[in-house]
Parts: sequence; C-alpha cells; structure tokens
Amino acid sequence: MPGDAAQQALTMVAAVRHDPVLRLQLASSFYDDQPHRASIRPYRRAELAFMRWQLRRGVLASPQSPRPGSQWWRSVNESLLRDACEAHWLAAGRSGPASTPAVVRWVDFLGNPCARTWYRAHNASVVAGYLEHRHLSAAELPAERFFMDLTLARLLCVHALVVKPRLALGRRLTAVGRLVADPRWRGADLFLSLQNIWPTQYPLTGRSIDEILKAASYAGHLIDDAVILPRMQTLYAFAASDLNLPRLLDLIRDGYPTYAWAYEDRHAWTTAPAWTARSLLSWLTAPTG
Repeated sequence: MPGDAAQQALTMVAAVRHDPVLRLQLASSFYDDQPHRASIRPYRRAELAFMRWQLRRGVLASPQSPRPGSQWWRSVNESLLRDACEAHWLAAGRSGPASTPAVVRWVDFLGNPCARTWYRAHNASVVAGYLEHRHLSAAELPAERFFMDLTLARLLCVHALVVKPRLALGRRLTAVGRLVADPRWRGADLFLSLQNIWPTQYPLTGRSIDEILKAASYAGHLIDDAVILPRMQTLYAFAASDLNLPRLLDLIRDGYPTYAWAYEDRHAWTTAPAWTARSLLSWLTAPTG
C-alpha cells in the first residue's frame, strides 16, 4: 500500500467514512495483537463501548442515510480514527513524520502501553478534534451542545484520575483513583458510561435540557455535582498542561464549560440531588490543601 503513514491513515478512514459499522471495526483493529509489540487488546474496551453507544444513537450515520447522523460527532470520531491509524503505520515502519502531536502520543502508547499513555493519546486526539470542529457544534440542538461539554468534562476527569488522582478524587480516595479510571476495566464506566444519563435518541427533538437532566440517573448527577463541577476549572487547566493544548482553556469560563454551551445558561450544570449524599461525596473527594 503506497504512501507515508499519514496518507495511509487518510485513505483508510475515508474508506469507512459513511459506514458506522466499518468505523467501529477500524477502531477495533488498531488494538489487535501485532508481532513484536506488547498486547494492547484490553485497552479497546473503553473506546469501543462509547463508539457502540454512538452507533445506537445514530450520530455516526451517513449524511445520505434515512436518518442522517451528526457532522460534528462524525468529524471528531474521524480525528481519533485517523490519529490512531497513522500511529499504527508509523510503528510498523511506514515513513513519517507524524502529522499531529496526538499521533506522537499514540506512538508513545504503542511503545509503552499503560493507562497514562492511553489517556494522553486518546484525549489529545479528542480535544484536538473538539477544537478543530467547534464551528460544527452550532448546527446541533441545544441539548446536544450541552452533551458535548458534559462528555469532554467527564473525559478530562478520568484523565486526571489516572495521571493525577489526588487532583480529581481528593486525598481520601487517591488509592482507588487510578483503578477506577483504568480504561481496561469496567470501573471507568462510572464516569464514561453515559447511557443511563443521556437519551439514545438523535436528534434530541421535543425535549428540553431541563427535562433530560431531570430524567437522568441520580448517580450521574452526584458525580457531576459533587466530584467534577467543584474542580472543573482545575481539571481543564491540568489537561491543557498535560496534553500541551493551551487552547483547551478557551473552552471553560469561571469553572463552567463553554465549548458549545453558553455561559449565560450555566444554571443547567447545577442539579439538586439529596443534600446529605452530595455533601458526603463532596467530603470524600475534597481536594487537598
């Protein structure tokens, strides 16, 4: 197959662009065992679980399908697929150089697979995709725009759980932080699984953001209110530094995500679970002084 690693990746992603199932297969194939390389198969679990949920929602559906998907979700997903594919070919000996900093992080992951290198690679691709395709978010319904910010906030939280757990979960639960967020295990679903929080319907017509949030799971509200929201600004600042993506700080204001959700509507981030449970979780996860 001719061409350097970047061109090869572009060709492979273009071939699956309008078929969500083939997208999933391409994402899965990156984690297949390769000769002379440490196995990374367990790391596919978190990424593929979220992609399968995207397929069920229909956001990756082709523009020509009876129910077209989301151009924004397709584009961000494509950024992730492209970076991983290019890193695979570079690691296999295809000529370079890496076309994006995220590709370099994926190559690092392949050479030293662990939860830290996986989050740094995966999130570098996702954040870069968010930044590159921000203009596309304007075409989505309000509830979908809120979900974009919620997804990013939770992803940055689990990133910190692995790389700097005391920052994300406080000193009392530091010991379990890395284990909970490890992408190889189901513990990460506590933060990354959104199927009990967000409707599988796309587009989200006929439902306001308030109605959706009221119907969301109690546990999900507790995580957002007691764990993530109080340290949101710090989590974004940490990720911007750790990923060397300072533009990430343009997506938050005074502790409220503003990628696609207006700062003026920030009240949507504050829900009202039982005060006792929220206070207890806030105490357990309180940042250190």
